[in-house]
Amino acid sequence: MKSFVTHLESALDGSRLPADEVHTVHQGRPLWVRYDLDAVRAAVTPEDVAQRGPSLWRYRELLPLPFDAEPVTLGEGMTPLLPCPRLGQALGLRRLFIKDESQLPTGSFKSRGMTTAVSMARHFGLRRLAIPTAGNAGGALAAYGARAGMEVFVFMPEDTPIINQMEAHLAGARVFLVNGLITDCGRLVREGTGRMGWFDVSTLKEPYRLEGKKTMGLELAEQMAWRLPDAIFYPTGGGTGLIGMSKAFQELRELGWLRTQTLPRMIACQSDGCAPIVRAFDAGARFAEPFPNAHTIASGLRVPAAVGDFMMLDAIRASGGCAIAGRENRILHWMRQAAGLEGISLCPEAAVCLDCLETLCAEGGIQPDEEVVVFNTGASQKYPEIVPLALPRLDKDRPIHYESLSEQALPV
Repeated sequence: MKSFVTHLESALDGSRLPADEVHTVHQGRPLWVRYDLDAVRAAVTPEDVAQRGPSLWRYRELLPLPFDAEPVTLGEGMTPLLPCPRLGQALGLRRLFIKDESQLPTGSFKSRGMTTAVSMARHFGLRRLAIPTAGNAGGALAAYGARAGMEVFVFMPEDTPIINQMEAHLAGARVFLVNGLITDCGRLVREGTGRMGWFDVSTLKEPYRLEGKKTMGLELAEQMAWRLPDAIFYPTGGGTGLIGMSKAFQELRELGWLRTQTLPRMIACQSDGCAPIVRAFDAGARFAEPFPNAHTIASGLRVPAAVGDFMMLDAIRASGGCAIAGRENRILHWMRQAAGLEGISLCPEAAVCLDCLETLCAEGGIQPDEEVVVFNTGASQKYPEIVPLALPRLDKDRPIHYESLSEQALPV
């Protein structure tokens, strides 16, 4: 058996598609990768997994790449699950954890999706890839594409953080800035596919990035000794991570690997400057309307229309969770809080999660003794433009009043 994949399945209507062919979407909507979980259960145990190296490829039986194919990897390892007692105390929580995805090779959780997507693209003989991106995905695709020796085209809104522009450029991708949003970049990729012959690696426009993101859920379960927290707060733009974790938990439950049958409440966190999923959740809708005039400094959340909207909303509701908007004007506050109290370099997208968490704690949606995991999907160092600095200066040629240094105002 080359892999345990049985087929691909339309997330919208359940249509089955063969797994040994290149696929994008079905009727404009995403595909699930399905596995023979009975065969997986017979082939591997949690104890077997524990003996393997600390890489997301330790879950090979639940990933799509055939066993005889080498993955395209940059050494992506397991990311730490960090207890945050001081930050938790500030929020009124006794068991708060941050899963720090910023420690992956490209500085964000996008490494997970791209190692699987690019590995499968190479397996299928694809040589030219293209992506619309609000930031981290473009840099990650450029890096993994370079690792695989592929040609990569990246289309970014012109206000994409400069670090994301630089990393994609340095990795040899052909990078283009677009005077619009990620949806405009996506249109350019679609329109150019026929002429350029590239494969569209957009969020959920191919099935395999989702499988890489799924490993966040597999890894979290293993790190918690095959149980799960009460609630997961996840920054939600395209939503692949939230959808992928939900898929992982369902697969683990069917395998019988979980010590509890209760799954976490999935909390989708968006900025109030771009909250299409929140609006759809509040309206009881299954599909989200495009969000007008989308704006947020958390560039990964600036997704006014997501192709996987119904998959996110289905997963949120099935878990008993919710979608909530954090306040745009509190992003920098929470970035400073996480760094100042715990030393964790929190990206603005994850900072939105902390604002949402504060709101739900105040409203009683999260109880003080519940176990909560917040996903930090990237590093604050990737967003230098959004952090204003006015640091005090010292003159090397004048006497220093050292006792006064501790009186300098700290950032708020």
